[in-house]
Amino acid sequence: MLETPTKTNVEVNRESSRLKRMLNFLNSKKVVPYVFILPFVISFLLLTFIPAVQAFVMSFQKVLPGQTTFIGWQNYERILNPTFYKALSNTTIYVILTVLILVIVPIILSVFLDSKLVRFKTFFRASLFIPSLASIIVAGTIFRMVFGESEVAVANQVVTFFGFEPVDWRYNSWSAMLLMVLLCSWRWMGVNVLYFLAALQNVPKELYEAADIDGANVIQKFLYVTLPHLKPIVIFVSTISIINGFRMFEESYVFWETNSPGNIGLTVVGYMYQQGIQQNDMGFGAAVGVVLILIIFVISFVQLLLTGAFKRGDE
Repeated sequence: MLETPTKTNVEVNRESSRLKRMLNFLNSKKVVPYVFILPFVISFLLLTFIPAVQAFVMSFQKVLPGQTTFIGWQNYERILNPTFYKALSNTTIYVILTVLILVIVPIILSVFLDSKLVRFKTFFRASLFIPSLASIIVAGTIFRMVFGESEVAVANQVVTFFGFEPVDWRYNSWSAMLLMVLLCSWRWMGVNVLYFLAALQNVPKELYEAADIDGANVIQKFLYVTLPHLKPIVIFVSTISIINGFRMFEESYVFWETNSPGNIGLTVVGYMYQQGIQQNDMGFGAAVGVVLILIIFVISFVQLLLTGAFKRGDE
């Protein structure tokens, strides 16, 4: 009967010391941070960076099934057309309106919710935050029913109650923009309120006491004490609102599926989807995406520059 080979004490000690060295290496302060960020780095490379590079290369190509041909700058030359200008103007108006609403209104709501005079704060905070958990498709379907074209739709019943004519909400330029802005604001209002509520907890109470001694009223305390301490969060919220506004697609898609009358609901991302997926022109769609990335980068950089986000804290 054959005997199974056994490890000698020397081999066991050698493997044990090797394992200890590996554990000590992984637990060292120089290695642990990289281990924690490794999943993010891998996912960023696989899901964002590499596809972005491939899209940039594709923007110089004419892509057909099983065939790609380099055509230089022709895709970028085609971008300068009235449909793209319409999509860009719609997106720009949408960004301006959503940034104003999603910055100003959450600040006011957060100040009220932080006040000692307001009761049921937890209920109101939860009520404002719950819409961000809802699916955009479900929310869009509900909005389409509320703002339907029939006279019995909820929105038209409210309009006719005040003596106005029913509105074709999805077929007018002003009401189409209103629907997209309302859906976005309803969905993300609570998230921004929580951002500002968290920032309000860091405002020193001594400053409000000093303002009371100096005879400052409520508005003066808000302007000269509260707002300066909310500046970093204002910059953060406005930046992510600008980025999310320019890359908006779902709010338009749930109402018209990229085929709105007269392109009143067409956005830049919707135009990219329309050309790249529906028209099977992947090269041109990639070019539109590259231009959109450049627009977002330039506008975000200018906004951060104007708000002083690049200044050092001690300046």
